[in-house]
Amino acid sequence: MGVMDWLKRGVGELMIARPDEAKTQVVWKHPDPTIPMKSQLTVESDERCVFFRDGKVVATLGPGRHTLDTANLPFLSNLVDSFTGGRVFIAEVFFVSMTEQVGQKFGGRIGNVEDPKSGVPVETMVHGEFAFRVSDAERLIVGLVGMGGGAPVQVSGWMREQVLKVIRDRIAELVVKNKWPLLDVTSGAYTEEIEADVLAGLGTHCSGYGLVIPRLGNFVVAIADGDAANLKKLYTDAAYVRAVGGVDNFQRFAAGKAMLGAGEGMAKGGGDGGGSGGLLGGAGLGVGLGLAQQLMQSPRPAGEAAAARVACGKCGAQVAAGKFCGACGVPLSAVPSGVCAGCSASLAADARFCGQCGRKRSDAV
Repeated sequence: MGVMDWLKRGVGELMIARPDEAKTQVVWKHPDPTIPMKSQLTVESDERCVFFRDGKVVATLGPGRHTLDTANLPFLSNLVDSFTGGRVFIAEVFFVSMTEQVGQKFGGRIGNVEDPKSGVPVETMVHGEFAFRVSDAERLIVGLVGMGGGAPVQVSGWMREQVLKVIRDRIAELVVKNKWPLLDVTSGAYTEEIEADVLAGLGTHCSGYGLVIPRLGNFVVAIADGDAANLKKLYTDAAYVRAVGGVDNFQRFAAGKAMLGAGEGMAKGGGDGGGSGGLLGGAGLGVGLGLAQQLMQSPRPAGEAAAARVACGKCGAQVAAGKFCGACGVPLSAVPSGVCAGCSASLAADARFCGQCGRKRSDAV
């Protein structure tokens, strides 16, 4: 638009402000760099107006109504077009919204995260919302938007990518380092811890572009329903391990379950569809069950048996076998007649040795 066009349109055209239809845009560029002197510039309370000339920031104006005149704004003297007799200055003018932009949705795949409780890798996802705001209008334009003004969704789209990138890295790291069970993570038990760590990471990525992410909202870490069911079953098995006394017992338990499964397979005919139930028929299940029971009931290896305990003949306390009672201090030989001093089993009247542990009875001659 030429200078004469501006002058022909009259004073009513000398008002410069962001139009209503552009209010939702984070950055809006005034379409014409040729601006008549003494134009009225209106900057809303939630905006900043940045002036550029030859790709460099000249000045930034805050909220209010500004008369664009060299007497009022001395920096304009460097922008005056000498060919118009000082009636026009040349500048690229950007309006930047400083309002917090809420309800920005994000979501995507985190990837396979190893569940620390079971050791099983689980496909994990995340979705939610975040809010962001501009902290430095000049840095945002120079570092991210560019002098072209950018598309209206450019800033929001870039922010979504950053949120997902950081949250993907941080969740995997937090789960592994802190050994958080994934079912606890998906239940929301660690939402506050994850949010604080993610926001700290986003601050590093976004501050250089004049942006801040103050909070996340409706933030959910999720796994597939099938994976959740599998983890619950594994957690149940882990509880059984604790109940039966440790890893060794669980290994026997697991082997027994595997053999039982083999027996069930034989009972079903190994998938051959025969009415007779396969080579062993119904006997296959019995074979598998018998082997499973043997594995689950097999004794501990030598050296792992629990220390023998006996009942004190005086105080009745169950104490470790030895010469004296660990509870009252009397000699452990003082046990009732007919009771084994080693394992407290009942003894027959004519027995010289215990039928349970093989120890010679204390009152035998």
